[in-house]
Amino acid sequence: MSAIPQHVGYILDGNRRWAKQQGFAVTKGHETGKKVVREIVEATFAAGVKYVSLYAFSVENWKRSRLEVDFLMKQITDAINEYLYDFDKNRIKILLIGERDGLPDDVQTAIDRAEQQTANNDRAVLGICINYSGRHELVSAVKKIVDSGATSQMIDEKLLTQHIYAPELPDCDLIVRTSGEQRLSNFMLWRAAYSELLFIDKPWPMMTKQDVKAILKEYENRSRRFGG
Repeated sequence: MSAIPQHVGYILDGNRRWAKQQGFAVTKGHETGKKVVREIVEATFAAGVKYVSLYAFSVENWKRSRLEVDFLMKQITDAINEYLYDFDKNRIKILLIGERDGLPDDVQTAIDRAEQQTANNDRAVLGICINYSGRHELVSAVKKIVDSGATSQMIDEKLLTQHIYAPELPDCDLIVRTSGEQRLSNFMLWRAAYSELLFIDKPWPMMTKQDVKAILKEYENRSRRFGG
C-alpha cells in the first residue's frame, strides 16, 4: 500500500452485544474478544503500521458490575501473559497507557513484566489503554507541568505532549471503532486532533485479518489535508 498509517488506535467495542446476540454469557464475548486482539494486532503490524493502541478498559468501565470488572481484569492479565512471548519475539514494545493506581496487583505485575521484557524492542510499539481516560490524561499532564514549575509562557503543545501518557506514541493517524457506535468515548482526545475516523458495524469478536486489509485500504483512499 502506498499510504500506511503510522499509528492506529482501536476502540474494542461490541463484546457484550455480540455475546447476547449469540445467546452466550457476557463473559464469552470478552473471552472471544481477547483472542481476536492477537490476530488483529499482528495483522496490523504485519501491514507495516508502527504503532497500535488498544482501548482495553476505560475509567468509565469501573461502573460495570464487580463480577464483570473482575473478569475483564483477568482477561487483560491473561492476554498480556499469554501473548508476551510472541510479541517479544517479534520485537514489539509494550506500553501501558493509563493510570496504574487502582489496578489490581496481578494486572500491574503483568504490565511491569511486559514493559521491562520488551523495553528494547524496536520493530513496533503496542500501547494498551487500561484504566484510561482522555480527559484524565490531559489533567494528569497539566498537573505534571505545574509541579515542574513551568510558567504560563513556557506552556505550549510540545510541552503538553511531553507530559501525556506514553509520550513516545505519536498522534493517531487512524482511529477504528467496531460495533457501529460513532463516538470516541474519551479515547485519545489529544492525539485524535487530526485522526481519520472509521466506524465499523461488526462487533469486535467478529473482526478478522481481512478487516485489517479493508481498514488500511480505506485509509489509503482518503485525503488528509490537516486544515490546508
